[in-house]
Amino acid sequence: MIYFFDSYALIEVYKGNKNYEKYKKAKVVTSFLHVYEVYYHLKKVKEEADEFFRLLQSFCIDLEFEWIPKAVDFRLEHKNKDLSYSDCLGYVIAKDLNIKFLTGDNQFKNLPNVKFVK
Repeated sequence: MIYFFDSYALIEVYKGNKNYEKYKKAKVVTSFLHVYEVYYHLKKVKEEADEFFRLLQSFCIDLEFEWIPKAVDFRLEHKNKDLSYSDCLGYVIAKDLNIKFLTGDNQFKNLPNVKFVK
């Protein structure tokens, strides 16, 4: 299986959340924006993150310019959920690539094309 891992999912994998164990075998797709968020979070809590940061680079895909308006439209459509810019972009990327958006973010729980894991 292939999944787009959002920041939440990447952090849970790093922390060793058992509910994400089976997704470690999946093909990982993410963006540099999500890696940026993960690295910031891990450094903020003073965890050693450099090795994980380097590993994540190999999962990042090039961004397509046309994803930006789609992500903006998606965020505006769901403005009552206060979704992050990067997660809206990730959701749109997953949809366009026809893969599931893997997250534990409650704001995505009941949206289509989401694999929700806590």
